[in-house]
Amino acid sequence: MNYVSITRQFNMGLYSLWAATLFLLSISGYNEATAQKTSAKPNFIIIFTDDQGYGDLGCYGHPSIKTPNIDRMAVEGQKWTNFYVAANVCTPSRAGLLTGRYPIRTGMYSDTRRVLFPDSDAGLPQSENTIAKVLKGRGYSTAAIGKWHLGHLPQYLPTSHGFDSYYGIPYSNDMDRVNDVEYKAAFLNPKFEYFQVPLMRNTQEIERPADQNTITKRYTEEAVKYIKSNKNKPFFLYLAHSLPHVPLFASKDFLGKSERGLYGDVIEEIDWSVGQILNTLRQQGLDKNTYVVFTSDNGPWAIFNEHAGSAGLLYGAKGTSYEGGVRVPAIFWGPGKVKPAVVSGMGSTLDLLPTISKLAGATLPTDRVYDGYDLTTVLHGQGGNPRNDMYYYHGSKLFAARKGDYKLYYYSNNPAGYPAKVEKLEKPQLYNLQHDPSEKYNLADAHPEVIKEIEEMVKKHASNLSPAPSQIEKKITAQK
Repeated sequence: MNYVSITRQFNMGLYSLWAATLFLLSISGYNEATAQKTSAKPNFIIIFTDDQGYGDLGCYGHPSIKTPNIDRMAVEGQKWTNFYVAANVCTPSRAGLLTGRYPIRTGMYSDTRRVLFPDSDAGLPQSENTIAKVLKGRGYSTAAIGKWHLGHLPQYLPTSHGFDSYYGIPYSNDMDRVNDVEYKAAFLNPKFEYFQVPLMRNTQEIERPADQNTITKRYTEEAVKYIKSNKNKPFFLYLAHSLPHVPLFASKDFLGKSERGLYGDVIEEIDWSVGQILNTLRQQGLDKNTYVVFTSDNGPWAIFNEHAGSAGLLYGAKGTSYEGGVRVPAIFWGPGKVKPAVVSGMGSTLDLLPTISKLAGATLPTDRVYDGYDLTTVLHGQGGNPRNDMYYYHGSKLFAARKGDYKLYYYSNNPAGYPAKVEKLEKPQLYNLQHDPSEKYNLADAHPEVIKEIEEMVKKHASNLSPAPSQIEKKITAQK
């Protein structure tokens, strides 16, 4: 065989290897665009519902509400069973998620009003770092869609806190209620005209009252549009649904479809919304490079009976720091990144800021105390859970504290949340939450050594705490 023949055969062999490689890559869905997207900075989406209880999803045990998209998300990702919010009502809970700090540090707490109202004259201070601000520093596009509830005046809206754009309502969907409709009738037989809540784009009102019958669908359309228009650069999308907070509304495609009634209709439409977002990520080739988190801001608003959700086996509801008020469903999804698992260790919305910052390659400023932990090792299946403590504030009061499996209570409250009846306990109560998530069995007498450990932990926490002046109590005066 001469040199030319040898060279020809060698080149043909290389060609065959190259062709075979291209074929294998093509059938695996690989292409240059995919390579660019999966090697870029990861995208982040937080889907945050309002007043959705721990037991309101199929994957968390609800027998009649159908949530196939969220259930699939849980199977493909991680379902957390001991995940907590930073507070038991809307405003402080949202502040904790975005800043990674207990609300008492940021001024987003109150012992009287509890949340911001349309007559509030304050909001989340601009001095606070938010997830959006941190990611903007890394070149991310950022958008907030849905309920904000951290200040409705221009200087407190999302566009003043690191978000490039905002589309949604500035506070809860039950506010600005018209005066000529009786309270109970307005909530139990709602019409969107009963609530003069504005729909905003950036800092401008574009609709008042917001048509809440179609609000979940419109939030979803905005989210899908945003994902598609930002597919070639890293992005952060904060989608905070204004439902299932009462009054309940569902579009005609979902109204009357659920076995659970109107509340089920609302949850099933939110599940549809989740499906639309995840399918868009798949269709745009972004699913392998996007982390999606689904969770709720607090437990169900129990006083509204069937119009409220369920805390499942947990005790208490919205407005309380019992488990039913502060333990929420939480799912982390990221194919190829998040290792599928059921995680029974503790996590919190406070952890989202440090976790997302780490995943984005951002460094948090060191000029303040953060209360979150970086959960990346857990998400990637590479190590243990760093969180072993949780502090439960009711306004300025430390209602309870948890260390490991045990939760120690210093106060009691009306388990329905409303009207509040916060009273100092004569003797602290202790519960093993891994054995007794329903908080039925007080173990204080049996484990004085555990109480001592938790009290030492609380003392250390208090030594590093400087409560900020409450922003929630500031009201617009008549002169303004």
